[in-house]
This record gives sequence, C-alpha cells and structure tokens, in this order.
Amino acid sequence: MAPVAVEVEPPAPLKDLAALKPQASYQIGGAYKEIPYNKFDPEAELGKKGHQAAKYPHYLPTWDPNQKYPPLEPFEHYDHGKDADPTYPNLLPKDKVTVTHLTPTIGTEVRGIQLSQLSNAGKDELARFVAERKVVAFRDQDFKDLPIEKALEFGGYFGRHHIHPTSGSPAGFPEVHIVHRGAGDDTIDKFFANRTSSVAWHSDVSYEAQPPGTTFLYVFDKPAAGGDTLFANAAEAYRRLSPAFRERLHGLKARHSAVEQANYSVLRGGIKRREPVIHEHPIVRTHPVTGEKAIYVNPQFTRDIVGLKKEESDALLKFLYDHLAYGQDFQVRVKWEEGTVVVWDNRVTQHSALVDWQDGQRRHLARITPQAERPYETPFEG
Repeated sequence: MAPVAVEVEPPAPLKDLAALKPQASYQIGGAYKEIPYNKFDPEAELGKKGHQAAKYPHYLPTWDPNQKYPPLEPFEHYDHGKDADPTYPNLLPKDKVTVTHLTPTIGTEVRGIQLSQLSNAGKDELARFVAERKVVAFRDQDFKDLPIEKALEFGGYFGRHHIHPTSGSPAGFPEVHIVHRGAGDDTIDKFFANRTSSVAWHSDVSYEAQPPGTTFLYVFDKPAAGGDTLFANAAEAYRRLSPAFRERLHGLKARHSAVEQANYSVLRGGIKRREPVIHEHPIVRTHPVTGEKAIYVNPQFTRDIVGLKKEESDALLKFLYDHLAYGQDFQVRVKWEEGTVVVWDNRVTQHSALVDWQDGQRRHLARITPQAERPYETPFEG
C-alpha cells in the first residue's frame, strides 16, 4: 500500500524549539504501564542546562490537539513476503553482509546492507526474513538521515501507515510514532515509587481491526547503557504448549481495547486523534507468509476472552501472559547502537521497552508502523 497522504509542514528550526510545548502524556500501552512521559524541557533538548542537544530536533515529539481523524476504514493488505526469494539474494548478498543469529528461534543482527537502498525485491525479502526471524537489528544504517517523507515512503511499501491515537509525532508527520524520554527527565523515579518493573509486554496497537505487521524502529539518541528492548517469539510460545492445550485455544477470541489508553491520555491533558475502539481477534492467529500460528493476546490491550466468565478468562489470560513473559528460551534482548534500525513482525512477536537507566540521559527513537491484515485463524493441526 502507498503511504497515507499528508500535508507536509516544515519541521521547526532549532532556534524555535523552545516554542514546542508538548500537550500530552506519552505512554506505551494501556492502564498496565503508566510511565508519564508527559513533557520534555525544550531548553534541555536545545543543549542547555548542561545537556547535549538532541541530534535530530525535527523528530522531537509534538502533540497537536487539532489532529482529528475518523474511524479507520478496512483496506486490503498484501504481504510482499509472499513474493520473496527465500534465499534472500537482494537482502543478504553473501559477499557483502554479515548475519549473526542472536538465539536459535528469534533475533538476528545484520551488517553490510543499507535498507534505504533496497529494491522492491529486497523489500519483499525483508518482509519474509523478518517473519522468519521475528526481529532483526540492522546496524550502521543511514535511515535516520533520510527526509521523513522518504522514510515514510519506504515504510509504506509494507502496508498502510498507522496513525497512533495518542502519542507524540514530528510536526507535520502524524504517521511517525515517537518514543522519547528527554534529557534530565526524572519521571521514572515517581513510577518506581509505586511499581517494581517497567516491563510491559505487548504487540503494538492490537486493538485495531488491522494491527501492524512489519514494523520499523530507529534510534537517534540513546543512553550509554540501558534502554534495551525485549522481544518474545509468540509462534514458538504457541509450539511449546501441549497439543491438547493448543487445540483448546483454537476457536477462542479475545477483546482488545484502546479505551484505557485513550482515557489515560485525556486524563493527563493529552490528545485523542480518534475515538477508541474495541475489536475481537483470535487468540491464535496465523501468519500469511510462513503459515505459523502464534499466541495473540497481551496484557496491555487484551481485556477478556469472549464467551468465558471473568474468572475463567482471567485465569487463562494470566497463564498465557506468564508463559510469554517467563519464556526466556524464546526471547531476545536487543541492544541499541548508533545507526540501528530494528525491524520486527508484530503478528508473531511481543516486546517491551526497558526503562532501566536513571541518570537523565535522552532516549529518542521513531517508529513506522504499517498495518497488515485482520488477524485470522486456520484450523488446528495437532
């Protein structure tokens, strides 16, 4: 799908950054994780107050209360991974790249290829390779230096751009979801006064009728240590279950809700670009390219299982959440480096950011989130 058309506004010049006054609280997920990234200090982002300036100020988050959108309409998604050469000659030419698998079942590191230079055939291979390896860290990329329009053009090859209902975005580019903790930010101290961990497993915006597939996250600034991202292989988690348990999951659907996330944003004076939605998805979904089945529930957005009583639903969901969270033998921890682009498939993974540094260093990333097909289930196969 082509990228969503936007009226492009020029980013604020560096000298005007002090006029960027964030309007919202930024958070990942629903009521289970309320880390209040509600604002940043423009002077600190300018390099004042003893902090280094943000390297990519035109990517700093803004929250425009005038951005209002109607409900998302259904669209036909085509996964280009279906067209890929499974030997990956365009994505992983043997004479140029170094490929390192981080674990047997999930996570790969690639050096020696520029994503921005891929042909359409290379992009097809990227979609399939990421579906196979679940999450891939491409190092030494120039992606962050592309004009935002070009980054969106690249991402739009993989599906219709998702516009997040509450998060910050670069001025004029609501399709880009910004992950940002400003220099000198100490709100994590308040969070840990009442919570023991920042871990919050989820699949991005699973409440949408057509949640994301191939997803891109690229880094601008990062702490010297910390701020890694955890990923879990939800397909391997499904395979680890007994045949009898897998069979019982088939046919069940769960409700995924955006209501709590929207309410939390509004409560803190934030924005709500669209009215929140609730959608039902199968607990076991099938990937359209690999045919793999994966567990598709998460504690951030899943609320209950359709047709079960509350106690039954809570017990089953807790088991699945714990199974995914504790399965370190089908997880990987991705460490960020300068120039890294992490690509993962939201249909067969879950992830969590880690907020484990408390020295006030900036963490600043951008996510491009193409939507995919509506989750569907194929018959149980034993």
